[in-house]
Amino acid sequence: MRSILLLTLVIGGIPAPALAAETSPNFHLTDHPVGWLAVVLFVLAYVAVVLEERIRIAKSKPVMLAAALIWGLIAWETRADGSSAAARGAFQAMFLEYAEIFFFLVVAMTYVTAMGERNVFEALRAQLTRRRLGYRTLFWITGTIAFFLSPVLDNLTTALVMSAVVLAVGGGQMRFATLSLINLVVAANAGGAWSAFGDITTLMVWQAHKAEFFDFFRLFPSALVNWLVPAVAMHFALPKGQPESLPGRVPIKPGGIGICLTFALTIAITVIGKQWLGMPAAYGMLTGLALLNLLASRIDRSQRRYALAQGAEEEPYSIFRIIANAEWDTLLFFYGVFGCVGGLAALGYLELASHTLYGALGATWANTAMGVLSAVIDNIPIMYAVLQMNPPMDQAQWLLITLTAGVGGSLLSVGSAAGVALMGASGGRYTFMCHLRWSWAIALGYAASIALHLALHGT
Repeated sequence: MRSILLLTLVIGGIPAPALAAETSPNFHLTDHPVGWLAVVLFVLAYVAVVLEERIRIAKSKPVMLAAALIWGLIAWETRADGSSAAARGAFQAMFLEYAEIFFFLVVAMTYVTAMGERNVFEALRAQLTRRRLGYRTLFWITGTIAFFLSPVLDNLTTALVMSAVVLAVGGGQMRFATLSLINLVVAANAGGAWSAFGDITTLMVWQAHKAEFFDFFRLFPSALVNWLVPAVAMHFALPKGQPESLPGRVPIKPGGIGICLTFALTIAITVIGKQWLGMPAAYGMLTGLALLNLLASRIDRSQRRYALAQGAEEEPYSIFRIIANAEWDTLLFFYGVFGCVGGLAALGYLELASHTLYGALGATWANTAMGVLSAVIDNIPIMYAVLQMNPPMDQAQWLLITLTAGVGGSLLSVGSAAGVALMGASGGRYTFMCHLRWSWAIALGYAASIALHLALHGT
């Protein structure tokens, strides 16, 4: 990931590695029964996520339970040796990270839902279908937009916005919708890898002074190949023809354009707040939510006046009603993932994996393996572990781990924030198994991007 997204890596000017070391104690329990049991719980939880469609249990439930049990085991064990305060601090640090991603997600989802309610995406769909664009052309248009929008926005918000367009344009064609959503996840993750604030991992590397702002642009060719290889493979599986055109024009409801402009302003506040004010992303997003609420009050008054003039009753327009309908299973799934991964990190497994990989394989193969590992564990703790270990690498290798951690999450649907969010927002059109069927093509793109980076930068 950016599995976004704990968009604050530096608090009060503390460098990322120092922050990670301070808030992520290692209790060295990898050779202890508590550590073994935690790994078993984590594996069982992810098996349940994979089998979600068969066992009919929402994906948030097993990971939340596993997180609770893992931290319960840690608390029990550390209570005996007097380090319970450190365990409590580690959990609080993990929960703070989750709280930031939670509010980021809530605001992003609220904006997307609000734009959908105002017919913004239906109007866009009407425009696209009126141009009589085929499914394959739409596949490439939405993927291209996602690739170039993600470095400015972030992979999660980009995926949510573009998925709403895909589902509005061709949601009725199952194969097109599934392949396009997979394409969006890969494109959004790849696009975020070549911008300093396009992904959490790039932010971490930048804040740790392993690469400067413009150095990340060197990853553009590799990121582009990472997206294009699986996109070309999926192109031939797309249905022919085009979506059914909507009759006439679909007007955007009053306030729809205002919501879009407020969303753009929210993104600007978020970026400015992070880049120039040093504030976490949640600050900018929650400021944007306040602006959206003010705009909603104006929309509500306008609708009430119109309804009164027509002698009809109008249901109050409220942003809180939209928030209530958010995809809570996805939001709570993130808590479970953060809890499980944070627990494994506290037990010492991530540091053990980092030392073992870099010591035995060397930088190139270790960075490649860490990217693959990020598809299962999440790229944020992976990058934390690497920065904590601080292996001796040149800038090209630091850019390589930035690339692999950023795009490795595309290998599985649960490997990035974009993938997890779309599983909840797609209405069953994008699932773990659907994504897994195309993991071979995504893996080819992953390998090709690494090979191109090594060829261009000679590492």
